[in-house]
Amino acid sequence: MSDDLLAEFVSAIPMPALMVDQTERIIAANDDAKTLLTQNIVGRHFATILRQPGVIDAIEQCLHTNGPAKARHLSNDGAQDTTFEVECRYLNGVGAVSGGAMLATFQDVSHVEQASQMRRDFVANVSHELRTPLTALMGFIETLRGPARDDAAARARFLEIMADEANRMNRLVGDLLSLNRVESEERVRPKDQLELTGLLQSTLNSLRPLAESANVEVSLNAPEGPVSLIGDGDQLRQVFTNLIENAIKYGGSGGSVDIRVESSERDSVMRGPAVRVLVSDKGPGIDAIHLPRLTERFYRADSHRSRQLGGTGLGLAIVKHIINRHRGRLRMHSEVGKGSTFTVILPR
Repeated sequence: MSDDLLAEFVSAIPMPALMVDQTERIIAANDDAKTLLTQNIVGRHFATILRQPGVIDAIEQCLHTNGPAKARHLSNDGAQDTTFEVECRYLNGVGAVSGGAMLATFQDVSHVEQASQMRRDFVANVSHELRTPLTALMGFIETLRGPARDDAAARARFLEIMADEANRMNRLVGDLLSLNRVESEERVRPKDQLELTGLLQSTLNSLRPLAESANVEVSLNAPEGPVSLIGDGDQLRQVFTNLIENAIKYGGSGGSVDIRVESSERDSVMRGPAVRVLVSDKGPGIDAIHLPRLTERFYRADSHRSRQLGGTGLGLAIVKHIINRHRGRLRMHSEVGKGSTFTVILPR
Protein backbone atom coordinates (compact mmCIF):
# COMPACT_ATOMS: atom_id res chain seq x y z
CA MET A 1 0.00 0.00 0.00
CA SER A 2 1.47 3.37 -1.04
CA ASP A 3 2.05 6.15 1.50
CA ASP A 4 -0.68 8.26 -0.10
CA LEU A 5 -3.21 5.44 0.03
CA LEU A 6 -2.21 4.69 3.63
CA ALA A 7 -2.75 8.35 4.57
CA GLU A 8 -6.16 8.34 2.86
CA PHE A 9 -7.13 5.17 4.71
CA VAL A 10 -6.23 6.62 8.13
CA SER A 11 -7.90 9.95 7.30
CA ALA A 12 -11.19 8.16 6.66
CA ILE A 13 -11.38 6.82 10.23
CA PRO A 14 -13.99 8.95 12.11
CA MET A 15 -11.93 9.39 15.31
CA PRO A 16 -8.30 10.21 16.14
CA ALA A 17 -6.14 7.51 14.54
CA LEU A 18 -2.47 6.96 13.75
CA MET A 19 -0.27 4.19 12.37
CA VAL A 20 3.13 3.07 13.65
CA ASP A 21 5.30 0.62 11.69
CA GLN A 22 8.16 -1.64 12.80
CA THR A 23 10.61 1.29 12.79
CA GLU A 24 8.49 2.61 15.69
CA ARG A 25 7.78 5.81 13.81
CA ILE A 26 4.37 7.27 13.03
CA ILE A 27 3.78 6.74 9.31
CA ALA A 28 0.24 8.18 9.08
CA ALA A 29 -2.19 10.18 11.21
CA ASN A 30 -5.53 11.80 10.53
CA ASP A 31 -6.48 15.40 11.35
CA ASP A 32 -8.27 14.41 14.55
CA ALA A 33 -5.12 12.75 15.87
CA LYS A 34 -3.04 15.79 14.99
CA THR A 35 -5.52 18.03 16.81
CA LEU A 36 -5.43 15.76 19.87
CA LEU A 37 -1.64 15.30 19.99
CA THR A 38 0.26 17.82 17.85
CA GLN A 39 0.36 18.74 14.20
CA ASN A 40 3.82 17.54 13.15
CA ILE A 41 3.72 13.93 14.30
CA VAL A 42 4.20 11.95 11.07
CA GLY A 43 7.76 10.61 10.84
CA ARG A 44 8.48 10.98 14.57
CA HIS A 45 9.05 8.18 17.08
CA PHE A 46 5.75 7.39 18.75
CA ALA A 47 7.22 7.53 22.30
CA THR A 48 8.09 11.22 21.83
CA ILE A 49 4.44 11.99 21.04
CA LEU A 50 2.54 9.54 23.24
CA ARG A 51 4.35 9.99 26.53
CA GLN A 52 1.92 8.04 28.70
CA PRO A 53 3.40 4.70 29.85
CA GLY A 54 0.17 2.72 29.40
CA VAL A 55 -0.24 3.82 25.77
CA ILE A 56 3.45 3.20 24.98
CA ASP A 57 3.26 -0.31 26.47
CA ALA A 58 0.11 -1.12 24.46
CA ILE A 59 1.70 0.00 21.18
CA GLU A 60 4.92 -1.95 21.88
CA GLN A 61 2.90 -5.04 22.80
CA CYS A 62 0.88 -4.83 19.57
CA LEU A 63 4.02 -4.37 17.44
CA HIS A 64 5.90 -7.25 19.07
CA THR A 65 3.09 -9.79 19.41
CA ASN A 66 0.97 -8.77 16.40
CA GLY A 67 -2.02 -9.02 18.74
CA PRO A 68 -4.57 -6.47 19.95
CA ALA A 69 -3.91 -4.21 22.96
CA LYS A 70 -5.81 -1.55 24.91
CA ALA A 71 -4.89 1.47 27.02
CA ARG A 72 -6.26 4.75 28.38
CA HIS A 73 -5.03 8.12 27.12
CA LEU A 74 -5.67 11.14 29.33
CA SER A 75 -5.79 14.62 27.84
CA ASN A 76 -7.37 18.05 28.24
CA ASP A 77 -9.39 19.92 25.63
CA GLY A 78 -8.79 23.31 27.24
CA ALA A 79 -12.05 23.24 29.19
CA GLN A 80 -11.98 19.90 30.97
CA ASP A 81 -10.06 16.65 31.31
CA THR A 82 -10.80 14.07 28.62
CA THR A 83 -10.34 10.30 28.58
CA PHE A 84 -9.73 8.23 25.45
CA GLU A 85 -9.93 4.46 25.04
CA VAL A 86 -6.97 3.50 22.83
CA GLU A 87 -7.44 0.37 20.68
CA CYS A 88 -4.35 -1.07 18.98
CA ARG A 89 -4.66 -3.49 16.05
CA TYR A 90 -1.92 -5.01 13.87
CA LEU A 91 -1.97 -4.86 10.05
CA ASN A 92 0.23 -7.14 7.98
CA GLY A 93 1.96 -6.06 4.79
CA VAL A 94 2.10 -2.29 5.34
CA GLY A 95 4.77 0.09 6.56
CA ALA A 96 8.53 -0.04 5.97
CA VAL A 97 9.44 -2.87 3.59
CA SER A 98 5.89 -4.14 4.10
CA GLY A 99 6.92 -5.41 7.53
CA GLY A 100 3.58 -4.65 9.17
CA ALA A 101 2.27 -1.79 11.25
CA MET A 102 0.06 -0.99 14.21
CA LEU A 103 -3.14 1.08 13.92
CA ALA A 104 -4.19 2.98 17.09
CA THR A 105 -7.62 4.59 17.39
CA PHE A 106 -8.65 6.97 20.18
CA GLN A 107 -12.30 6.82 21.23
CA ASP A 108 -13.48 9.64 23.51
CA VAL A 109 -15.12 8.06 26.57
CA SER A 110 -15.14 11.22 28.71
CA HIS A 111 -18.93 11.29 28.84
CA VAL A 112 -18.98 7.70 30.12
CA GLU A 113 -16.41 8.55 32.80
CA GLN A 114 -18.34 11.67 33.80
CA ALA A 115 -21.63 9.77 33.99
CA SER A 116 -20.00 7.09 36.13
CA GLN A 117 -18.50 9.72 38.45
CA MET A 118 -21.83 11.54 38.69
CA ARG A 119 -23.55 8.28 39.60
CA ARG A 120 -20.98 7.56 42.32
CA ASP A 121 -21.26 11.10 43.69
CA PHE A 122 -25.05 10.93 43.59
CA VAL A 123 -25.19 7.64 45.53
CA ALA A 124 -22.68 8.97 48.07
CA ASN A 125 -24.65 12.20 48.54
CA VAL A 126 -28.02 10.47 48.89
CA SER A 127 -26.53 8.00 51.36
CA HIS A 128 -25.07 10.86 53.39
CA GLU A 129 -28.29 12.88 53.34
CA LEU A 130 -30.39 9.90 54.47
CA ARG A 131 -27.91 8.62 57.06
CA THR A 132 -28.20 11.70 59.30
CA PRO A 133 -31.98 11.60 59.87
CA LEU A 134 -31.95 7.79 60.04
CA THR A 135 -29.26 7.85 62.73
CA ALA A 136 -31.26 10.43 64.68
CA LEU A 137 -34.44 8.35 64.43
CA MET A 138 -32.66 5.19 65.57
CA GLY A 139 -31.13 7.03 68.51
CA PHE A 140 -34.43 8.49 69.66
CA ILE A 141 -36.22 5.15 69.27
CA GLU A 142 -33.55 3.51 71.44
CA THR A 143 -33.93 6.27 74.05
CA LEU A 144 -37.73 5.97 74.07
CA ARG A 145 -37.42 2.23 74.59
CA GLY A 146 -35.05 2.74 77.52
CA PRO A 147 -34.32 5.80 79.71
CA ALA A 148 -37.22 7.93 78.44
CA ARG A 149 -39.79 5.13 78.54
CA ASP A 150 -41.76 6.75 81.36
CA ASP A 151 -40.76 10.40 80.81
CA ALA A 152 -43.79 12.04 79.17
CA ALA A 153 -42.09 15.41 78.55
CA ALA A 154 -39.01 13.84 76.95
CA ARG A 155 -41.22 11.49 74.91
CA ALA A 156 -43.20 14.40 73.47
CA ARG A 157 -40.02 16.33 72.65
CA PHE A 158 -38.34 13.32 71.02
CA LEU A 159 -41.42 12.45 68.99
CA GLU A 160 -41.53 16.01 67.62
CA ILE A 161 -37.88 15.79 66.57
CA MET A 162 -38.49 12.37 65.02
CA ALA A 163 -41.41 13.78 63.04
CA ASP A 164 -39.15 16.58 61.73
CA GLU A 165 -36.47 14.08 60.66
CA ALA A 166 -39.06 11.83 58.98
CA ASN A 167 -40.48 14.84 57.12
CA ARG A 168 -36.97 15.75 56.01
CA MET A 169 -36.46 12.28 54.54
CA ASN A 170 -39.86 12.50 52.88
CA ARG A 171 -38.92 15.84 51.28
CA LEU A 172 -35.63 14.40 50.08
CA VAL A 173 -37.31 11.37 48.48
CA GLY A 174 -39.95 13.65 46.94
CA ASP A 175 -37.30 15.95 45.46
CA LEU A 176 -35.35 12.97 44.11
CA LEU A 177 -38.46 11.64 42.37
CA SER A 178 -39.23 15.12 41.04
CA LEU A 179 -35.68 15.54 39.74
CA ASN A 180 -35.82 12.15 38.02
CA ARG A 181 -39.15 13.02 36.38
CA VAL A 182 -37.90 16.44 35.23
CA GLU A 183 -34.69 14.96 33.78
CA SER A 184 -36.66 12.32 31.86
CA GLU A 185 -38.80 15.04 30.25
CA GLU A 186 -36.01 17.56 29.64
CA ARG A 187 -35.79 16.92 25.88
CA VAL A 188 -39.57 17.07 25.37
CA ARG A 189 -40.67 20.64 24.68
CA PRO A 190 -43.87 21.78 26.44
CA LYS A 191 -46.86 22.63 24.27
CA ASP A 192 -49.40 24.31 26.59
CA GLN A 193 -50.32 27.98 26.29
CA LEU A 194 -50.32 29.72 29.67
CA GLU A 195 -50.58 33.18 31.19
CA LEU A 196 -47.53 33.94 33.33
CA THR A 197 -48.82 36.74 35.55
CA GLY A 198 -51.77 34.68 36.75
CA LEU A 199 -49.47 31.72 37.45
CA LEU A 200 -47.17 33.94 39.53
CA GLN A 201 -50.10 35.43 41.46
CA SER A 202 -51.39 31.95 42.24
CA THR A 203 -47.91 30.91 43.42
CA LEU A 204 -47.68 33.95 45.69
CA ASN A 205 -51.09 33.18 47.21
CA SER A 206 -49.92 29.68 48.15
CA LEU A 207 -46.72 31.08 49.72
CA ARG A 208 -48.37 33.94 51.58
CA PRO A 209 -48.68 32.01 54.90
CA LEU A 210 -44.92 31.29 54.78
CA ALA A 211 -44.16 34.96 54.10
CA GLU A 212 -46.43 36.12 56.93
CA SER A 213 -44.86 33.71 59.42
CA ALA A 214 -41.40 35.00 58.39
CA ASN A 215 -42.63 38.62 58.58
CA VAL A 216 -41.63 39.19 54.96
CA GLU A 217 -43.54 41.40 52.51
CA VAL A 218 -43.77 39.92 49.00
CA SER A 219 -44.67 42.16 46.07
CA LEU A 220 -45.37 41.43 42.39
CA ASN A 221 -44.73 44.00 39.68
CA ALA A 222 -45.97 42.82 36.27
CA PRO A 223 -47.22 44.38 33.00
CA GLU A 224 -50.94 45.25 32.94
CA GLY A 225 -51.78 43.06 29.97
CA PRO A 226 -51.52 39.26 29.87
CA VAL A 227 -48.06 37.74 29.40
CA SER A 228 -48.55 34.58 27.34
CA LEU A 229 -46.01 31.89 26.54
CA ILE A 230 -45.71 28.19 25.78
CA GLY A 231 -44.81 26.14 28.85
CA ASP A 232 -45.65 23.49 31.40
CA GLY A 233 -47.71 25.25 34.06
CA ASP A 234 -47.01 22.75 36.85
CA GLN A 235 -43.27 22.79 36.25
CA LEU A 236 -43.03 26.58 35.99
CA ARG A 237 -45.06 26.86 39.21
CA GLN A 238 -42.45 24.56 40.78
CA VAL A 239 -39.66 26.86 39.53
CA PHE A 240 -41.19 30.05 40.96
CA THR A 241 -42.28 28.35 44.18
CA ASN A 242 -38.71 27.24 44.76
CA LEU A 243 -37.15 30.62 43.98
CA ILE A 244 -39.65 32.67 45.98
CA GLU A 245 -39.57 30.24 48.91
CA ASN A 246 -35.76 30.42 48.94
CA ALA A 247 -35.92 34.22 48.87
CA ILE A 248 -38.30 34.23 51.85
CA LYS A 249 -36.32 31.67 53.87
CA TYR A 250 -32.75 32.71 53.13
CA GLY A 251 -33.11 36.36 52.12
CA GLY A 252 -36.16 37.28 54.18
CA SER A 253 -34.08 38.97 56.87
CA GLY A 254 -34.21 42.04 54.61
CA GLY A 255 -37.97 42.23 55.21
CA SER A 256 -39.10 42.12 51.58
CA VAL A 257 -39.03 40.00 48.43
CA ASP A 258 -39.76 41.61 45.06
CA ILE A 259 -40.92 39.75 41.95
CA ARG A 260 -40.73 41.69 38.70
CA VAL A 261 -41.92 40.58 35.25
CA GLU A 262 -40.34 42.15 32.16
CA SER A 263 -41.46 41.35 28.62
CA SER A 264 -39.54 42.38 25.50
CA GLU A 265 -39.71 41.79 21.76
CA ARG A 266 -35.97 41.13 21.56
CA ASP A 267 -34.14 39.89 24.61
CA SER A 268 -30.33 40.19 24.54
CA VAL A 269 -29.88 36.64 25.87
CA MET A 270 -32.63 34.82 23.95
CA ARG A 271 -32.16 36.95 20.79
CA GLY A 272 -35.89 37.07 20.28
CA PRO A 273 -39.17 37.72 22.13
CA ALA A 274 -38.78 36.74 25.76
CA VAL A 275 -40.02 37.34 29.28
CA ARG A 276 -37.89 37.76 32.39
CA VAL A 277 -39.00 37.01 35.94
CA LEU A 278 -36.69 38.53 38.56
CA VAL A 279 -36.93 37.34 42.17
CA SER A 280 -34.99 39.72 44.43
CA ASP A 281 -34.40 39.86 48.16
CA LYS A 282 -32.48 42.19 50.48
CA GLY A 283 -30.98 39.46 52.62
CA PRO A 284 -27.36 38.64 53.50
CA GLY A 285 -26.50 37.64 49.94
CA ILE A 286 -24.33 34.80 48.65
CA ASP A 287 -20.57 34.85 48.20
CA ALA A 288 -19.68 34.90 44.49
CA ILE A 289 -17.57 31.75 44.89
CA HIS A 290 -20.76 29.71 45.44
CA LEU A 291 -22.84 31.03 42.52
CA PRO A 292 -21.48 28.77 39.71
CA ARG A 293 -22.25 25.63 41.76
CA LEU A 294 -25.66 26.47 43.22
CA THR A 295 -27.52 24.35 40.64
CA GLU A 296 -25.44 21.24 41.40
CA ARG A 297 -27.21 18.43 43.23
CA PHE A 298 -26.85 18.68 47.00
CA TYR A 299 -24.65 21.77 46.82
CA ARG A 300 -25.41 24.29 49.55
CA ALA A 301 -23.80 27.67 50.16
CA ASP A 302 -24.61 27.27 53.88
CA SER A 303 -25.15 23.58 54.66
CA HIS A 304 -26.07 23.99 58.32
CA ARG A 305 -28.63 26.75 57.75
CA SER A 306 -30.10 25.00 54.71
CA ARG A 307 -30.74 21.81 56.70
CA GLN A 308 -32.20 23.81 59.58
CA LEU A 309 -34.68 25.41 57.17
CA GLY A 310 -35.62 22.08 55.60
CA GLY A 311 -33.61 22.36 52.37
CA THR A 312 -32.64 19.19 50.52
CA GLY A 313 -30.01 20.72 48.21
CA LEU A 314 -31.97 19.65 45.12
CA GLY A 315 -34.28 22.61 44.54
CA LEU A 316 -32.09 24.64 42.20
CA ALA A 317 -31.02 21.50 40.32
CA ILE A 318 -34.71 20.87 39.59
CA VAL A 319 -35.14 24.53 38.59
CA LYS A 320 -32.22 24.31 36.16
CA HIS A 321 -33.59 21.22 34.40
CA ILE A 322 -37.09 22.69 34.09
CA ILE A 323 -35.74 25.91 32.62
CA ASN A 324 -33.58 23.89 30.21
CA ARG A 325 -36.70 22.02 29.09
CA HIS A 326 -38.33 25.39 28.31
CA ARG A 327 -35.18 26.45 26.35
CA GLY A 328 -34.72 29.26 28.86
CA ARG A 329 -31.87 30.60 30.98
CA LEU A 330 -31.27 31.07 34.70
CA ARG A 331 -29.14 34.01 35.82
CA MET A 332 -27.95 34.57 39.40
CA HIS A 333 -26.55 37.77 40.86
CA SER A 334 -25.66 38.31 44.50
CA GLU A 335 -23.42 40.42 46.69
CA VAL A 336 -22.67 39.73 50.31
CA GLY A 337 -24.70 42.13 52.41
CA LYS A 338 -26.73 43.41 49.45
CA GLY A 339 -29.16 40.59 48.70
CA SER A 340 -29.66 38.31 45.71
CA THR A 341 -31.53 38.30 42.42
CA PHE A 342 -32.48 35.16 40.52
CA THR A 343 -33.64 35.80 36.95
CA VAL A 344 -35.61 33.30 34.87
CA ILE A 345 -35.54 34.09 31.13
CA LEU A 346 -38.12 32.27 28.99
CA PRO A 347 -38.77 32.49 25.23
CA ARG A 348 -42.14 34.02 24.44
